[in-house]
Amino acid sequence: MTGPADPTNTAPAPAGARRWHCLRLSLSFALAGLVLLAAQMAAPAAAQVPTVDAAFEWHQPAQPLSSALTALAVRTGLLLGVDAEVVRGKRAPALQGRYTAREALLQLLEGSGLEAVRGASGGYALRVAAQRPGPKPQAEVPSSGGALSEVTVTGGRDVGTVTEGTGSYTTDGTIGTATRLELSLRETPQSVSVLTRDRIEDQGLSQISDVLRQTPGLSFVQSGNAGTDANAVYARGFEVENYQVDGIPQAGTWLLQTGDLAFYDRVEVVRGATGLLNGVGTPAATVNLVRKRPGPALQAGASFSAGTWNRRRAEVDIGGPVTADGRVRARVVAAVQDGDSWIERHHEKKRLFYGIVEADLARGTRLSTGFELQRHDNDGVARAGLPLYFSDGTEADYGRSRSAAARWAHSYQDQRQYFAALDHRFDNGWAVHAAFNRSRRAYDDVIGYALRGYMNRATGAGLGLWANRWNAVPVQNALDLYASGPFELFGRRHELVLGYNASRTHSDAPLYSGWNVAGFDPWLANFHAWTGDLPARPNNPQTGRQETVTRQSGAYATARLRPTNALSVIVGARVSDWKDVTRTMPFERAATFSTRSEKGVVTPYAGVVFDLHKHWSVYASYTSIFKPQAGKDRGGSYLDPLEGHAYEAGVKGAFYNDRLNLSAAVFQVKQDNLAVRLDNEFAPDGSVAYRAAKGTTTRGYEFEVAGELLPGWQIGGGFAHSVARDAAGLRLNTQVPKNLLKLFTSYRIASIGNGLTVGGGLNWQSDTYSTGLGPSGHARFTQPAYTTLDLMARYPINKHLAVSVALNNVFDTHYRTSTSSSFYGAPRHLLVTLRGTY
Repeated sequence: MTGPADPTNTAPAPAGARRWHCLRLSLSFALAGLVLLAAQMAAPAAAQVPTVDAAFEWHQPAQPLSSALTALAVRTGLLLGVDAEVVRGKRAPALQGRYTAREALLQLLEGSGLEAVRGASGGYALRVAAQRPGPKPQAEVPSSGGALSEVTVTGGRDVGTVTEGTGSYTTDGTIGTATRLELSLRETPQSVSVLTRDRIEDQGLSQISDVLRQTPGLSFVQSGNAGTDANAVYARGFEVENYQVDGIPQAGTWLLQTGDLAFYDRVEVVRGATGLLNGVGTPAATVNLVRKRPGPALQAGASFSAGTWNRRRAEVDIGGPVTADGRVRARVVAAVQDGDSWIERHHEKKRLFYGIVEADLARGTRLSTGFELQRHDNDGVARAGLPLYFSDGTEADYGRSRSAAARWAHSYQDQRQYFAALDHRFDNGWAVHAAFNRSRRAYDDVIGYALRGYMNRATGAGLGLWANRWNAVPVQNALDLYASGPFELFGRRHELVLGYNASRTHSDAPLYSGWNVAGFDPWLANFHAWTGDLPARPNNPQTGRQETVTRQSGAYATARLRPTNALSVIVGARVSDWKDVTRTMPFERAATFSTRSEKGVVTPYAGVVFDLHKHWSVYASYTSIFKPQAGKDRGGSYLDPLEGHAYEAGVKGAFYNDRLNLSAAVFQVKQDNLAVRLDNEFAPDGSVAYRAAKGTTTRGYEFEVAGELLPGWQIGGGFAHSVARDAAGLRLNTQVPKNLLKLFTSYRIASIGNGLTVGGGLNWQSDTYSTGLGPSGHARFTQPAYTTLDLMARYPINKHLAVSVALNNVFDTHYRTSTSSSFYGAPRHLLVTLRGTY
């Protein structure tokens, strides 16, 4: 966290800002009109009472059988009784053409070994097909009553894309994080990675930061303990700042700081600029976390993990229908975690709860509402490691376990989200989605870490604490509305999305005396003997308040045009408004105001995908970049907004009914006003000073593979290369590696007992460096290239109980995760998990 905003600065909107008021108004009116038109077109069809004999047009890819059956129920309202164990691991073929609900059900069950038994009320229950000689029996068999209860599932958005229980390291469903169109990975003209629930559990990952460390193309720069604001993730050379939950943008990067994975089915990462849906942002990436949802059948699970550094974690996850007809479903997830660290004095506690209820209000209409709580209490927290140099200018090495944190330093985070969504899918294929999310984050960081000065190697003197405090309760209200569906033009079928989203974030934070607290002596007598107790926590009185309100809104439209069966052209645009108002109210001085705003900022998007073959396609995409910046120059003025253009081209492959996805991409990003940190220079308010770099260019390439190579053999990983340079050719962001290689694979050996799964992975990165360091202010520190190796094994004791082991950093590699201070990566560590499912 930098210092508070300069209250005296009220900078006018920069010259060259794009204000297209007429276009903004036109798009807004067009959006409203088209949504009303779609509703009017669909209303007559929705008013009719459907029958199982009604025919539907299907364009559904091959996917897990559970997902395909859910999509069938959503589309048709057909009553289905589904036992999760019966359909687990089974696949459904692609469904193309015009079928009734019964005909579609028969097609989906083809080759599955299952049959549908019709109940008295007209619904169907699934069971293993009887083995009879002679011709293959028909799936529809009269019955006086099945053993399974009838379940109906309705609704729209994303219900068919679930990775939980598929056993896969990829998804063959659709994602909308890049364009809001429901596209498969191969159909999306940008680089996309999906970290599935099964891979998350195989590797024993529990924190969002853990997943991002494993994601191809992302570099995690960790300067301090979890819970601090000093850590960052980079993609294509730039910091990732766009985080979403269920497609709704989140204020700040709290998910990276303390976010847990217990509530989420998968993590989707779109690399490159995504201004079409986010409005403002960098050309790095967007991280979207997709929540778990209740399924059509009862499912329950619990796990207990224990590992190195006294780590203990317990989770409970229960979901399914709560009414006899299955029209109301719920899911509850709760978890607790407690443990130490390889770093002395560091201890963390987590308390997590998530609950969601879904109700089918009518055929095709679903209401979802829920609540989530993440409470993180972190003691002995440091925002950075110890200095990289001794007072004589030689490189320091304190050991991996030495902490820079005072014993009284802590970080407390209490994040609560309240959410609701209403979905309706019309019979003509159109769907509307309305969602509201309220996020309330209370945090209190008491800061004290030893990065002040340089220690005398012999005496241990010369090192001091940076001490401060910040706390607030920012609240964000966010609204997401869109309509999507097909339309006919020139005899071809195309897709259209019309949307609007808006958010308001309010923060009222106390101000304190800052980094230099009156009467506080920060210096340590002898660091060699330091236990973190002295000096004691300073009395840092409140000196005022600062209130900030940030508003952002935008209307967008995206169309996927299909001139031919092989060619898709995706075009879209967004018109955004952004405003930030800060009021600073010191106790002893007059209040001051700072206002920054941008109106009518247009973000275009274009993409082309061409199918070379049934397995291969090539693509290209373009979008613009716009982001107001919080960084200041030496004089305390905000930098002009970041502006630029991003280009990407590549090839994608999908095999084995989309169970294996391959991709390769090249990209180029051109930007102006990129914030570049100035070594040892500060703005008048004490925050770090930046310069605006003109004419910066970033070029690179990426490769990725994810999914099933052979039955039982899963793989996920990729290689990425990127370099950012300014107009003079000077390399920027040198703390981020040029090259990254990440790979993880697992294989199930069916011949060993109940089936032993073994796996392993490696992470390699090239060297990184920072300059302007040390007592002289001119030293350069380099972290050489390094590799870490991880191993895992999982064995099912019986049908409902399994044990897994994860051993990370097998060779105990020593490496620093930052080039600005001496903060080390985790040594070798072990995690054992016992997991039960029903």
